[in-house]
Amino acid sequence: MISNAGFPFLRRSTVFHGPPVRARLCAPAVLLTLTSSLALASAASAAAPTRHAIHIAAKARSEALIDLGVQARVTLGGASTCPGKGPAVFGLMTLRQALTRLTAGAPCRFEILDGSTVRIVAVKPAPAQVVAPTPGGREILALDEVLVTATKRQTSLRSAPGAISVVGAARLNDTGAVATTSISQQTAGFFTTNLGAARNKIMLRGLSDGTFTGRTQQTVATYLDNVPLTYNAPDPDLRLIDVERVEVLRGPQGSLYGSGSLSGVYRIVSRKPDLENASGSMLGSIAATESGSPSQKLEAVVNLPILARRGALRVAAYSDVDGGYVDDVNLRLSNVDRTTRLGGRAALAFQVDPSWLVTLSVARQELRSTDTQYTTPALGGQRRANQVRETHSNQFSQGALTVAGEGPWGRFQSSTGYVDHRFASRFDATAALAADSPDAIELGLFDESSHIKLLAEDAVLSSPDTGRLRWLVGLYGLLSREDSTGELRVRTTADPSRLVYLEDRRDHRRELAAYGEATYDLVWGWSVSLGGRAFSTHIRTTSHILASPPGQSRSSERSASFTGVSPKLTLQHAWGENGMIYLLSSEGYRSGGFNSGGTTALSALRSSFKPDHLRNYEIGASAEPFLGRMTVRAALFHDVWTDIQTDQYLSSGLSYTANVGNGRNTGLEIESVLHPTARLTLSANALFNRPRLTKVDPTFASAAQSALPGVPDLSAGMLIRHERPLSDTANLILTAQLGYIGRSRLTFDRRYSPSMGGYVTGRLGAQVTSGPWRVALAVTNPANASSDTFAYGNPFSFGQVRQVTPLRPRTWNLDISRAF
Repeated sequence: MISNAGFPFLRRSTVFHGPPVRARLCAPAVLLTLTSSLALASAASAAAPTRHAIHIAAKARSEALIDLGVQARVTLGGASTCPGKGPAVFGLMTLRQALTRLTAGAPCRFEILDGSTVRIVAVKPAPAQVVAPTPGGREILALDEVLVTATKRQTSLRSAPGAISVVGAARLNDTGAVATTSISQQTAGFFTTNLGAARNKIMLRGLSDGTFTGRTQQTVATYLDNVPLTYNAPDPDLRLIDVERVEVLRGPQGSLYGSGSLSGVYRIVSRKPDLENASGSMLGSIAATESGSPSQKLEAVVNLPILARRGALRVAAYSDVDGGYVDDVNLRLSNVDRTTRLGGRAALAFQVDPSWLVTLSVARQELRSTDTQYTTPALGGQRRANQVRETHSNQFSQGALTVAGEGPWGRFQSSTGYVDHRFASRFDATAALAADSPDAIELGLFDESSHIKLLAEDAVLSSPDTGRLRWLVGLYGLLSREDSTGELRVRTTADPSRLVYLEDRRDHRRELAAYGEATYDLVWGWSVSLGGRAFSTHIRTTSHILASPPGQSRSSERSASFTGVSPKLTLQHAWGENGMIYLLSSEGYRSGGFNSGGTTALSALRSSFKPDHLRNYEIGASAEPFLGRMTVRAALFHDVWTDIQTDQYLSSGLSYTANVGNGRNTGLEIESVLHPTARLTLSANALFNRPRLTKVDPTFASAAQSALPGVPDLSAGMLIRHERPLSDTANLILTAQLGYIGRSRLTFDRRYSPSMGGYVTGRLGAQVTSGPWRVALAVTNPANASSDTFAYGNPFSFGQVRQVTPLRPRTWNLDISRAF
């Protein structure tokens, strides 16, 4: 299926954000306002249909219909039921006019179901197309009708070279996916740590630089539409509400993303304002966790066409409470790890003329956790024994301005974005301080906080999709400032609050990049692409440290610049209508930086860390065997990684960054979908790989030449979906989800690196849809397994006591929703 929800000429989003939002969101007020807006929406008046700039050369009619779906930004299903060659169609016209021209004289007809959905139907007997209806009455179709935009150019997933995964809105809905961790079972080789909401790290394709988060740039770039969300911060874990799809690109992506990415891109594609139709929805949910506290969530979405259908406003808001399930025996508290999440998004779109669209959007989320979620196995059950609650707060604000247009000359899009991200954590540091201090320490506290301001601009110009030569060029710029503080205090019998260590640090970063890619069609279905990214990065770090004796108080200011080029080369061959094979070589790069922390000055070898570099080689293919009943994508890859950067901890519990050495990974990733019947869908994915450290840097003597930490050699996932009618208006949908995460080790350190993983988890769900209503019941972790998902929780007691982060106990969820 071509998933083209959005606007006729939107190719990417531009982001602009002014000062960070200061007002706290009020969920009841927001939800009440949205409810009122839904009532107003029903009175919106009709307007003339939107005209689209259509540029389609004469080609196979099925391919022309797919191109029309791309250019008109609609969801189009059943294109393969319309055989023959279609005429060339050019000019400004309505969707109906374009469809009429393309299907004239063809053995098919079209049905416009709503402003964003079209169905193509054969008018005489034809081979049946295997489809599986979704709750909203739409269809899950073949791979060639799934649209991806992460490649900076609207294209079908079948014809996109490279390892790409798409999780659409229907699957997100079926599996109850609301957070980043929910994606891991649905795509091959997608891993996250499990420190807690908005504190995790994403890893792709077994390329792990360690399980801790610090000063290094994240190996996986995270995007909301077309704006980067982070640089070196943890994933903000934005709620997946009102999302069109999630796209995952594996491997270096410098030729398509100016920010550069070492191992891939994780991109959330939000639903765009609909200029034609007023709509909305509301959802309420409750959940019960075995031996834990109850949970609940509320959400609402509204879309309002305005300005005589030349503009639209779309708003989504949510309020979540995740009940805790960990007990602290020292504090005599139960279910201490409660998390609340309050947030929303708003987008205002205006169609300047038929070829240009301007969109202004904002996003805001506030997340607070009353404690961490790791346990101490020696105490039994979901228990640990701390001296203080380890709280976490995370406030994320983003603004975006998008200017996008197209014509016979091609497409242009400018994306300007501003991010304001604040997060803070507290740790119980008693164990580490008591071991190193001659004084009788009653309590040790470490508080850390960061405030990141990030401004990014990304402008892309691409050629028309017609012709043998297609290209895109982009310019990217980033300015960021991070203010971070780390404070260590102790309580003794003589002093209730003695300062041991305090660091105030500021990091400035300026990055400029030019990137692009050109594709040329050769002969006999072959094409070649050449691309790359040229970049220049400048960093400046200042640090001021106060440390009580025998520590050393000191100040420092250092700067450095890095430049380079990351090339990409692809050779692709298409056979038939549904087959494709490609060979690809690409490179990724991360700049170096400085260490400043520690109670005493670091040695010259540890005071800075070098850039690291990744070379990726892969061969991949896609096919649709069994008369289109099955779709398969697979990639065999080999990665060579030099001077791997990793965030680690000193014996004091304070962090630093080092180059651990060189590594490599060879693996095979597979994703497939099978439709045995019209109502049954089987999806599966797997990653087989051997991520290994091949050479240890002399300055990192504690490392072992072994597996890269936090990523297993084997992982797999499976989803079964079955739908059956209950009546003329009601459907029953059953789902079963299963995931396996193999064993891995937590760190590079050969002296102490606990094992984790090696578990199976799952989810069972049943939902009934009837008209606009939907009722869903699901159970997560039905076997109530307590396997260790992440063998870490606190850097100050790590290595002294075994730390385990178990799976959330068996949890039952009940959702009730209504669409308007």
